[in-house]
Amino acid sequence: MEIFINFLKVILMGIVEGITEWLPVSSTGHMIILEQWIGLESTFGKPLWDFFLVVIQLGAIFAVIVNFFTQLWPFGKNKSKEEKKQTWMIWLNIVVACIPAAIIGLLLDDWLDAHLYNFITVSITLIVYGLAFIVIETLFKRKNVQFKTTEVKNMTWKVALIIGCAQVLALIPGTSRSGVTILAAMLIGCNRKTSAEFSFFLSIPVMLGASLLKGIKFASTGSSVSGLEVGYVLVGCIVAFFVSILAIRFLLKLIRKNTFIGFGYYRIALGVLLIAYYAVCVNTGNADLVSSTTDFAATNQALISSIPNLLIK
Repeated sequence: MEIFINFLKVILMGIVEGITEWLPVSSTGHMIILEQWIGLESTFGKPLWDFFLVVIQLGAIFAVIVNFFTQLWPFGKNKSKEEKKQTWMIWLNIVVACIPAAIIGLLLDDWLDAHLYNFITVSITLIVYGLAFIVIETLFKRKNVQFKTTEVKNMTWKVALIIGCAQVLALIPGTSRSGVTILAAMLIGCNRKTSAEFSFFLSIPVMLGASLLKGIKFASTGSSVSGLEVGYVLVGCIVAFFVSILAIRFLLKLIRKNTFIGFGYYRIALGVLLIAYYAVCVNTGNADLVSSTTDFAATNQALISSIPNLLIK
C-alpha cells in the first residue's frame, strides 16, 4: 500500500512539474510547496530527493524536443540551405544565452540550495515577479508597444545574451526560469510568442546541465538506488513529459490573444497565501521548520497539532 501511495505522489509531482515548468509561475517553487504537503523527501532521503527534483525535468525537456523538433533539427531533408543556417543560428543563440547561468550556477549551486530553497524566498519571488508581469504588460498595453522581433530565427546573439543574463535570476527559487526569460525578451522587443518559444529552447541545455550536475553530486554521495526508486524517477519523468506537451501547446495558444497578466495575479495570490501560512507557523512556534526544505511533513504535523492552541489564542 505504501508503494502505491508513493507512486501516486510521484505522479502528482510529474503533473505539477509538467504544468509549471512552462507556465511562468515557477516549477521549483511549486515543487517545494507540494513537497510540504506530501512529504516525499522523507521517503526518498535528501540525496535522492534532490536528484529526483531535477531529473524529473528531463521528461519536460523531451516534450520541448518533440513539440519543436522540426524547428530545432538542422539536418531536415526538406530544409533549404538558408533554413538550415537559421536553425544553426538559433542554436548559437541558445548556447550564448546559457553561458551566464551556467557559470553562476556552477559557482553558487550549493550555496543556493542551502540558503534560498525555502518558503520565504519562494513567497517573495512569486509576488515580485507577479507584480512585474502586471506592470510590464499594463505599460505595453497603454503604450500600444509594437514588438520588433516576431520570430526566434530573427533574434541576434546580443538579444540572446541579454535574455541569458536575465536567466541568472531564475537560480533563485520561485522566480520561474520561463517567467524571467519571457519578461526579459519582451522588454527588449520580442513578441510574446517569440519570447515563450526561445524560453522553451533555453530549457534544453539548462535542464540537461542541471540534471548532469545533480547526477554527479548524487553519485558522489555513494548512495545506492534500488530498482523501485529508479521506477519512481522514471514514472515522474514520463508523466512530466506528457503533461508538458499539453502545457506548452496551451501556453502558445493562450498568448496569441492574451497577455501574461493572469499569471501575475496568480503568482501574487500564491505568494500571499504562503506568507500567511508562514505567519501561522510563527504563531504556533513552528517557523523554524518552514525555514528550510528538510522536514516538510513534520511542519504540517506540528502545525495541525497546534491549531487548537492557536484558536484558543
